Amino acid sequence: MSNNRRLHPVMFAGTGSDVGKSVVAAAFCRIFKQDGYTPAPFKAQNMALNSYATPEGFEIGRAQAVQAEAAGIPCHTDMNPLLLKPQSDHTSQVILHGKPIGNKNAYDYWRRGTSDIDYRREVCTAFDRLASRYNPIVMEGAGSISEINLRDTDLVNLPMARHAHADVILVGDIDRGGVFASVYGSIALQTPEDRRLIKGIIINKFRGDMRLFDEGRKMLEDICGVPVLGVIPYYKDIYIEEEDSVALAQKSMQAERDKVNVAVIMLCHLSNYTDFDALERDPRVHLFYTNNTEDIKKADIIILPGTKSTLHDLYELRRNGCAQAIVRAHREGAAVLGICGGYQMMGMEVLDPDHVEGDIERLPGLGLLPTTTTMNGDKHTRQVSCQYGQGYEIHQGETHPMGDAKPSPLLHLNDGRDDGYIVDGKCMGTYVHGILDNTPFVDFLLEPFHDKISEGNTPFDYAAFKEEQYDRLAAHVRQYVDMEQIYNILTDHD
Repeated sequence: MSNNRRLHPVMFAGTGSDVGKSVVAAAFCRIFKQDGYTPAPFKAQNMALNSYATPEGFEIGRAQAVQAEAAGIPCHTDMNPLLLKPQSDHTSQVILHGKPIGNKNAYDYWRRGTSDIDYRREVCTAFDRLASRYNPIVMEGAGSISEINLRDTDLVNLPMARHAHADVILVGDIDRGGVFASVYGSIALQTPEDRRLIKGIIINKFRGDMRLFDEGRKMLEDICGVPVLGVIPYYKDIYIEEEDSVALAQKSMQAERDKVNVAVIMLCHLSNYTDFDALERDPRVHLFYTNNTEDIKKADIIILPGTKSTLHDLYELRRNGCAQAIVRAHREGAAVLGICGGYQMMGMEVLDPDHVEGDIERLPGLGLLPTTTTMNGDKHTRQVSCQYGQGYEIHQGETHPMGDAKPSPLLHLNDGRDDGYIVDGKCMGTYVHGILDNTPFVDFLLEPFHDKISEGNTPFDYAAFKEEQYDRLAAHVRQYVDMEQIYNILTDHD
């Protein structure tokens, strides 16, 4: 079924960070797809360590890749033309149209004027290209829309909505408290011109009896002069990839019987933690995150994940004793897998002679692989296929066998290149993110521990699982918002 009716772009803006904008936008991408439209996501500027490679080999924020997946389309840099990847408390790598263009101090970046690049023009042009191909554009704001001190430099919230002629729906999080003040204040602090763009309110993460909020809903509509389009209950049984890694350390670290216990090492600059979402759902596996040496001892498999700062995190692993604990656990029978920066750490050494990452020029690695890595300024971003399935690369640095060690690639890529290094079924590394989304590779990783897996625990189809979750999310949101009113807003020409 196709629907040729033209809809306005819609922006889901927030009263603050972590109110659920990304997930709500993903839900509407799937809803519009189900209703016969051809939606596409858009966020002008994203700040995240969790990124993804497009089919063309460029880098965007993972949230927009998830939303594109919900919309049933390939992701593209026009969906997230500007990505900031934090490198410290004050600096970020700036990625424009999928390519890194350098590092920026936060103060200089927000001052604008210090660059010869017109970021506003770049993101608006990307939106225009996207809007010519898809209908509707499902836009996502960033943080709070009421940071009035940043109004003149804001690229992603109401100024972007003005350019797009978008209808703005404000998302408020009732679970954190203060929803009346945050919603009313967010609207009241806008200029009259921007206030007119806000066409509705969605209250997110409601717990308890909905009837208790009936009066509150009317009060909000009265004081804000904007309809409440829905009150979406909090859910626990729908799984959508998260943009932020806040809750990782809260996952249970208690080893479980009849399962393979997998420890993902918590790094200071851990990135692309969605590499482990499929493994976490696999019924054969109990996965947890830790940087505690005692917890590492409990693991059958230890995974060193990707990082935005390999040398800094390697130094920290040595300082906190995790490096020694990983080597000891491997010696006693645990398997170790390194992905991207974690693969680099598993070698004999990591070199940074040109100070690409910082001041550390050399550190010894864990010595589990006979490899050496040299950092360089070139960033490799591409989607790849191999004998186990698909994945993507996002990394800086080159890794090669050290000394007289012979090549022993873990993966044979379809473009003719080899990737990674394998010593045996319990010691290996790869640059390919997403490799654990492929059941054949997970089967290979779990094979040494097959005797620990209870009968009835079967391989896990992550692709089918994700499709089911997008449909469940769409059904959940559709049940609690007024879709008829939303469609009226998006087609109103007044």
